[in-house]
Amino acid sequence: MKGSGRSRYCIVPRGTKAASQRYAQMSATTITQPSCARLNQNRDGRCAAGAIVAQNKLICATMSGSNELTRERAMVAQRPPISVVIPTYHALRFLPACLSAIERQLAPQDEIILVDNRSRDRAGAWVRLHMPAVRVIELPANAGFAGGVNAGIAAARGELILLINDDALVEPGCIDALWAALASHPASGWAAGVLTFSRHPRFVASAGIRFEASGIAIDRAPGWPVDHLPAQPHLIWGASGGLTLIRRAMLDDIGLFADFFSYLEDADLAWRAQLRGWQCVLAPQARARHVYSATAGMFSPLKQRLLGRNRIRMLVRCLPAPLLVACFPAIAAYDALAVSYALARRQPAMLAGRLMAVAELPALLEQRRRIQSRRTAPIAALARWIERPAGPIATMRAQRRLARLTGWQSR
Repeated sequence: MKGSGRSRYCIVPRGTKAASQRYAQMSATTITQPSCARLNQNRDGRCAAGAIVAQNKLICATMSGSNELTRERAMVAQRPPISVVIPTYHALRFLPACLSAIERQLAPQDEIILVDNRSRDRAGAWVRLHMPAVRVIELPANAGFAGGVNAGIAAARGELILLINDDALVEPGCIDALWAALASHPASGWAAGVLTFSRHPRFVASAGIRFEASGIAIDRAPGWPVDHLPAQPHLIWGASGGLTLIRRAMLDDIGLFADFFSYLEDADLAWRAQLRGWQCVLAPQARARHVYSATAGMFSPLKQRLLGRNRIRMLVRCLPAPLLVACFPAIAAYDALAVSYALARRQPAMLAGRLMAVAELPALLEQRRRIQSRRTAPIAALARWIERPAGPIATMRAQRRLARLTGWQSR
């Protein structure tokens, strides 16, 4: 499929022409740190970082005298097959542009899997008819982002799994930049891309995710100009599920996404990866334009309920006891403020989500026992990723800036 010129995924369904045109303009990106390693898939559940490092050294040693262009070509030639997994729900208006942009960056051995979460717009049926190269999985019920992704991964054939939102548009060079970053950091199990705002693509929506002592996992660098990001790939805490390239070996080791339906399943995965010693690398040149909170709405009751519930799920399941004890004052303070705000603003969904998680505590504690029993990373290595809470004033300012960039302030 790569190098085919005009995409054969160019048919636009009725009513989607205007939406597709808004995503047609894409700026070029530069691939940094090309790698020359082919990674072996490890399906027995053991961390393969040592074997990957050794293989990288061997391949790179044979190419030490090559120039940069030769190494870039070798990196592409050595890349394992990619399975692109896209869960979708009522997003047919975005899919033609989304799929076309991805298809132009794939190699013949790669594949695209679209998982339709029983969309009322029948996106899966439309794609199956007009884009036969895309594998379509139509679920009998809406399984959310997590369920859709897990269904796609279960059907995927590739050694690498590329996750991208159905309302995101990859910029040129995005997939190669993700692979270059991942291959250049052999101990990393996944690479994070940079999501920018669809209306303001010069500004970052998410450059991976970070974790604060208050127990919240949030996007990195929201509102930053993209040219303020470091140019070279570097380690971060975790990747957003909206744009990430994942080694199947990591998923074989730590498991698939938790059944959170939507929101914070990527943060839960980040914790489980860190507990097992899998690192995450940010690829600053891998970019995609994203419609922020297009599915559930930025401040919708559904989103607030799921965030409240899933945050407690993540904390109970994933935080080792020493870190949970150390963070507990900040966690309690955050929840006290959140509950007070919910009561004052009459937003019961924020409180309802937390109560749902409390009712699940027996099951969550059993999940915690299994997850913590497999921890191999030392506490100090995990603690380095926990950041000081931003504080309520800084948080409100960030939310206002986010509302301006997304356009939700005027809705």
